[in-house]
Amino acid sequence: MAKKKNGEVSTISSAITEGVYRAYETRLQNEIKQSPIPKHVAIIMDGNRRFAEALGMDPAQGHVMGRDKLEQVIQWCLDIGIKVLTVYAFSTENIKRSSKELKALMDLFAINFREIGDDERVHKNHIRIRALGQVELLPKNVQEAIHYAEKRTKDYDDYFFNIAIAYGGREEIVEAIRKMAKDVKSGKLSPEKIDQKVVSSYLYTKDVPDPDLILRTSGEERISNFLLWQLAYSELYFSDVYWPGLRKVDFLRAIREYQRRQRRFGE
Repeated sequence: MAKKKNGEVSTISSAITEGVYRAYETRLQNEIKQSPIPKHVAIIMDGNRRFAEALGMDPAQGHVMGRDKLEQVIQWCLDIGIKVLTVYAFSTENIKRSSKELKALMDLFAINFREIGDDERVHKNHIRIRALGQVELLPKNVQEAIHYAEKRTKDYDDYFFNIAIAYGGREEIVEAIRKMAKDVKSGKLSPEKIDQKVVSSYLYTKDVPDPDLILRTSGEERISNFLLWQLAYSELYFSDVYWPGLRKVDFLRAIREYQRRQRRFGE
């Protein structure tokens, strides 16, 4: 028998590894579908710049790869029936980054919101797109792109895709307090009627349930001012991979871990 060259052996080995990986991924997904699926998953997409730098690339390229990963994650959510996906794309603190990086990010956001507004998958699955945050702080072209995507999907309610952009959890709560104070002053709201349900109705996420699971990538174990009110009883899961490097298996493992936990809701 003729000996195989190193290149052929490497190709065969890679094919076997890929086959095993796909089989495990399929088994894991089927296993997950046998248990209750979280209705709302929120993700802190962390590690774009570090992922790019580790590969010797410009940090801006990391954001492009992060965008591509988000495209995949949306499909993963559809595959297992997650109805609400909220992602932390850009915080109010991120505005302090260099002008070069900010411009690249804003141009990417403007393109992405336009594209998702035209995405056939979005319209086929009736996914409502919404931006959560102080959109008025963003460049005009980004605001226009956001409005375009929101307007095109405003009547959908099968799935919800929320992008937290120019977002801060404390700022969201402060803004809700201001709105409640204004309504109390005008007589629309009685102070005695203010309870947790009323407060929730003044938040950006008023139309969707609180997150069941919050996933953060990159190995960092903190919340970073994300959905501070809404996460009161969320399950937290931290993955040590950078966002662009997240595999479907990593995502499915987070869902499986959620299913294994016993949620007590303070009881």
